Amino acid sequence: MSNQLPKNVFKQALTQEAPLWGLWLGLPDTSCAEICGGSGFDWVLIDGEHASFDLTGIKYHLQALAPHPTSAIVRAEDGNPTLLKRLLDIGAQTLLVPMVNSAEQAKQAVQSVYYPPVGQRGIGSALARASQWNRIPNYLHQANEEICLLVQVETVEAIENIEAIAAVEGIDGIFIGPSDLSGSMGHIGNPGHPDVVAAIDHAIDVINRAGKAVGILSLNPVQAKGYVEQGVKFIGAGVDTLLLRQGAEGLAKKLKDKDSNSDTNINTEAAAVANVY
Repeated sequence: MSNQLPKNVFKQALTQEAPLWGLWLGLPDTSCAEICGGSGFDWVLIDGEHASFDLTGIKYHLQALAPHPTSAIVRAEDGNPTLLKRLLDIGAQTLLVPMVNSAEQAKQAVQSVYYPPVGQRGIGSALARASQWNRIPNYLHQANEEICLLVQVETVEAIENIEAIAAVEGIDGIFIGPSDLSGSMGHIGNPGHPDVVAAIDHAIDVINRAGKAVGILSLNPVQAKGYVEQGVKFIGAGVDTLLLRQGAEGLAKKLKDKDSNSDTNINTEAAAVANVY
C-alpha cells in the first residue's frame, strides 16, 4: 500500500451508468478472496454479519484483495458505532450496515462513519491501517471523501420508512435484502411472492427518485439483469459458498451419472481447464 489514500473506485462508479456486479464472500480463507478478487467482478462483499469472520479475518481479507481491481465492501454485523469505527480503521472504505429500519438508524450510521464535522467517528489514526499509521498526509482531512456508506433495508418497517431513509444525507446507496424482507412479510423462503416483489419494486422506485444508488442480491441471472432495467445499480449475483457447493455437487453427479452424455460433458469441461495442470 502506498502513502496515498486509496481512491474509492466503487463510490465513484456508483455515479456512472454501468451496473456493478458483485460476489458475496463467506469462506474465511483468504485464498478464496484472492481467487474471487481476480475473477472480473466489480466488487466483492466480505460478510461480517452471517459468515465466520472476526475483525482480524476481515483485515486479512482486505489485505488479500488490495492488489486486485475488484472493490471490497464490508458488511458489518450491525450498526454498532464502535464496530463501524474499527472496520474503517482496519482499512474498509465501503460499509454495508444491515437491518436499518428507520431514518434515525440511518442518521446514526452516518454519524458513526464520518469524521467531524460531518459525523462523530472517533479519531485514532496512529493505530489505523487505513491511515498507514499516519503515513498518509492529511488523512483525517481526506478520509470522509473516500468513505461509501450503504444501508440495508430488509423488513416491513424499513419499507414503510423507505422515503425517510432514502432522504438521509450521507448515505450513498441502499441495499434491499429480499430474504429477510420475505420473512418479515410472512413469506419466509419465498422472496418471489407477489407481495414481496411489489415491496421491492416500490423500494427501488423510491430510492432511485431520491438519487441514491440501489443494490440487491439476486442469484438468478435473468432476474438480476431485469433489476438493471429497473435502475438497480449494484447487484450481488453469486455467493462463494454456493458456487463451490454447486460446482462440487455438479461434478460428482456427472462422474457418477450412468447417462452416456455425461462423458461428453466431462471431456468438454476437462479440455477447458487442461492448461491448469
